[in-house]
Amino acid sequence: MAAAQTLHRPTTNTTTSHGIRCERMPSEPMELGAPITALIGNTPLLRFQSLLPPDCQAAVYAKAEWFNPGGSIKDRAAWSIILQGERDGELTPGKTILDATSGNTGIAYALIGAARGYRVTMCLPANANEERKSLLRAYGAEVILTDPGEGTDGAMLRARAMATSDPDRYFYPDQYNNPANWQAHYRTTAPEIWRQTAGRITHFVAGLGTTGTFTGTGRRLRELNPAIELVAVQPDSPLHGLEGIKHLPSSIVPGIYDPTLVTQERSVSTEEARSMARRLAHTEGVLVGPSGGANLAAAVQLALELRAGVVVTVLADGGARYLSDRFWQEE
Repeated sequence: MAAAQTLHRPTTNTTTSHGIRCERMPSEPMELGAPITALIGNTPLLRFQSLLPPDCQAAVYAKAEWFNPGGSIKDRAAWSIILQGERDGELTPGKTILDATSGNTGIAYALIGAARGYRVTMCLPANANEERKSLLRAYGAEVILTDPGEGTDGAMLRARAMATSDPDRYFYPDQYNNPANWQAHYRTTAPEIWRQTAGRITHFVAGLGTTGTFTGTGRRLRELNPAIELVAVQPDSPLHGLEGIKHLPSSIVPGIYDPTLVTQERSVSTEEARSMARRLAHTEGVLVGPSGGANLAAAVQLALELRAGVVVTVLADGGARYLSDRFWQEE
């Protein structure tokens, strides 16, 4: 149990058992004239103790991922995927970056593509909110809308078909099956959490979308301390309103997902997630999206059950790109 868990000091090692080099955290201000991509990562860790009763001995923290330049945690994966594509020679000047997205990864691709001179085409469900579509277009990406009833699975099938029909035109990284996705979190998100909690983290909580955040962060944290518990969060129903999170039993399971890492699973309803998002805005001054609300709702629920522990989750993006959603006006 968490109360008896041995706490480990942060390590300075930069190579791991998976042969992946972990990036050192910068200790000095960013160099003048650095590109926009230099702002990816090193996001703050916020504490939400006011969400717990005074006698609760557990602590709840969350990574504020809207501090990334593209406004979401997906900047990490998109940057890793694009760099790996360039290293492998699969992404070359003149090729168009093509992938499926629920919005945030596409926005990250579009920002990075603009910064590095690539055209970007994104397939996403037609019912994705207007803010995400507008952001994609603002960065110059081509937006292809797919059947809303098929969700991100339908967008993925469409992107795959386009890439197959014209492989010389497109770089199709397939974020749901690309190891560079989870490796981004293995290299950066996990070491940041370990450093920011001084190695005291006992539980990591994350929703399952592409599953890159859960798999990569969880895999590295488990190497740093095998006693850390990894909690996977899913919507409680196939019919849900949580963009960016999958109900895996009714979806195409991403190839990068590692279910052996899961210590426990938790389900969160759309209403619980939205209620938490509103609560954070009204009482904490923190505006997050519904997936962040889901993650924090699960983290708080877990903390209430623990006798002691340090629970860390992620707030994948900010709430500004969801303001057209009606739930903000609900009581």
